[in-house]
Amino acid sequence: MPNGAIYAAGAVCWRLIDGKMHILLVHRTVYGDVTIPKGKVDPGETMPQTAVREIEEETGLAVALGVPLGESRYSLGNGREKVVQYWAAEVHPAEIQRSTFVPNSEIAAIEWVTIKKARSYLSYAQDVEIIDAFAELVDRGVTTTFALIALRHGKAVTGSSWAGPDSTRPLTERGVAQAVELVPTVTAWRPRRIVSSTATRCITTVAPLAAATGIPIKRTELFSQDAFEQGVADVRAGIGKRIRSRKTAVICSHGPVLPEILHEIALATGSTFGSYIEDASHLDIGSFSVVHLSHENPSAGILGIETYRPSV
Repeated sequence: MPNGAIYAAGAVCWRLIDGKMHILLVHRTVYGDVTIPKGKVDPGETMPQTAVREIEEETGLAVALGVPLGESRYSLGNGREKVVQYWAAEVHPAEIQRSTFVPNSEIAAIEWVTIKKARSYLSYAQDVEIIDAFAELVDRGVTTTFALIALRHGKAVTGSSWAGPDSTRPLTERGVAQAVELVPTVTAWRPRRIVSSTATRCITTVAPLAAATGIPIKRTELFSQDAFEQGVADVRAGIGKRIRSRKTAVICSHGPVLPEILHEIALATGSTFGSYIEDASHLDIGSFSVVHLSHENPSAGILGIETYRPSV
């Protein structure tokens, strides 16, 4: 992140009211404006963490992030640049009922409006551009989404220093720190399944995530490096199952296997191949790529990919 810039994150929260698309806008008390829910990044946070936290603080809604919608960059009155990253976020009826919002010193009111009204209602042109990006998803009929989160295990003890089978190599202290660090970022997409190679270094990488979410770890040889190198891994079957389930899932595997995982996701969804697939699959240890797919029509192809790397 460039020195001097101010970073923030938010989301276009949406729901259907009487079958018509509505999005959530906030009326800010201090500024007297109308904008998209967002807020500044706290020290140590990632952008996805910030987006989820700020939406809950401003609107009382606990949301899961969906497709990334891009970013806004603009200059503030003091000359500093502000960079705001946005996602789509579907709001379900149960979340509306659980909302704890009351007018406060920061947000005077929240309001659900149509996309057409939002365009004329928002106070800033850069917000309208983000709404336009969301409207493209609406026009394509791919607003409800799920994600496959391809994760490379954390730093493990090297093979040359480990006397046992390769699959039993444990994480180093750094690898454990990476496993812990990824939890608050990954949970911004609210995964419902955790799938892991049977290797110790993969299972240990997702163990903190499983503990934080209460989701059991599904261990499988389908994404195992040993099985892959022996030519007996069935990555296609594993990815096919995940796409058919249409539930956001974390898939923890190995550097040599991840390109095949991304390749099979692209094949199964009729996606156009390109460098973006390759870039998303060549992950450093402890890194992950979030692949967004349409819930109603996965064959609409990959809607977006974002990659995150650990700070440790």
